[in-house]
Amino acid sequence: MTASAQTHPGQAELVRDVARDTGKSPAALNRLLDGAKKQQSIIDAMNRPAEGKAWKDYRPIFLTEERIQAGADFYREHRKLLDTIGRRYGVPPEYIVAIVGVETFYGRNTGKYKVLDALTTLAFYYPKRAPFFRGELKTLLELPSNHLAGPIDTLTGSYAGAQGWGQFMPSSIRQWGVDYDGDGRIDMKGNLGDIFASVANYFAEHGWETGGPVAAPAQPDRRAKAPGVPKDWHPTGTVEGFVADGFAPVQHLNPGRPAQLLRLDGPNGDEYWFTFQNFYVITTYNRSPMYALAVHQLAQEIRARVTGSAGR
Repeated sequence: MTASAQTHPGQAELVRDVARDTGKSPAALNRLLDGAKKQQSIIDAMNRPAEGKAWKDYRPIFLTEERIQAGADFYREHRKLLDTIGRRYGVPPEYIVAIVGVETFYGRNTGKYKVLDALTTLAFYYPKRAPFFRGELKTLLELPSNHLAGPIDTLTGSYAGAQGWGQFMPSSIRQWGVDYDGDGRIDMKGNLGDIFASVANYFAEHGWETGGPVAAPAQPDRRAKAPGVPKDWHPTGTVEGFVADGFAPVQHLNPGRPAQLLRLDGPNGDEYWFTFQNFYVITTYNRSPMYALAVHQLAQEIRARVTGSAGR
């Protein structure tokens, strides 16, 4: 296929790169990409993410009675497997459950878009983030078949090309996907051991602090000034430093613990939160601090229900 005959702008170069790096047939790669369709609905969805909402509107999407109770039931049903994986990776099981709860409602909604369509659309027709999605499309085409739930042109997922119960992008499957049961496949859609272990492994590899806190409310006084938005949510200060700036912890915290300070638009006005290393880890899964806090609060609600009924 010549550059002038390519189905998508940039396809020929991508095919050359994948063929060079993997030895795969350029003709086979072109057949795959020729069958991928640009979808305007994918671009539209990228331009109106849920993370564009205020916290007071975002939180009710994920902290519903239905989602909390379904999460507690799901945890009870798979408790032995979840607890085993949680111990192995040092990640509390309720956070594994909360991730799949926020991402796909415990596997009920893993996405209706063809992954190949989504990544092709965003790699070639969404200039704002084209380099990132071109990399993900390249990785998808390079992944061995035993890392995927089926043939590439049959995979479905989110409008951003994420797959499975934990909504892993291709690069995340490659780097942090786990073949938990040793069957020679990483199945992010049909194997609960692989799904749970992959989420836990992702957290562990990104620096999850076993036994560490995630977030805690902060109460401002008259001296307090609204904090700026950091470039990421890695702790850059300490609890005592933020206390000196007028933000008091509502619960006991180690004064010297590394922390960051988060302000959100809550239903009753400004909310302030101390956030810690484990909060930062959740934001590597999804950069939005609202996402991370929703995962944390859902995990806590699920744990409270399971503990109250079964002990933990």
